[in-house]
Amino acid sequence: MSRLTLRLPETLHQQLAQLAEGEGVSLNQYIVYALTRQAALAPAIQIVPQPEVERQQQAFQALTKQLGQASSAEVESVLAAREQADQEADLSADVIARLKEQIQMGMGKPDRS
Repeated sequence: MSRLTLRLPETLHQQLAQLAEGEGVSLNQYIVYALTRQAALAPAIQIVPQPEVERQQQAFQALTKQLGQASSAEVESVLAAREQADQEADLSADVIARLKEQIQMGMGKPDRS
């Protein structure tokens, strides 16, 4: 285990101590918990390289061209054949909701759903 010396403003130290006491754990345990939670909830957005963006755009255009005036059954068939991605382990419903909120705020559109 690593050791870290940290200087905190007195008011923050007192607030963390009160929160730890309220949870019935040591200050150290509470700070480790709070940092772990924050690190797990931090949005992990990865930049997609431009060639991959272009490949996906071409694949989308090809798909929409292929669908054209497709019937419901044809659309269902194409959707069933698309690539599936596994959900990341830390990507809970709460994290997704927070990420959507941040995206909406970044676009200047409050989420009303």
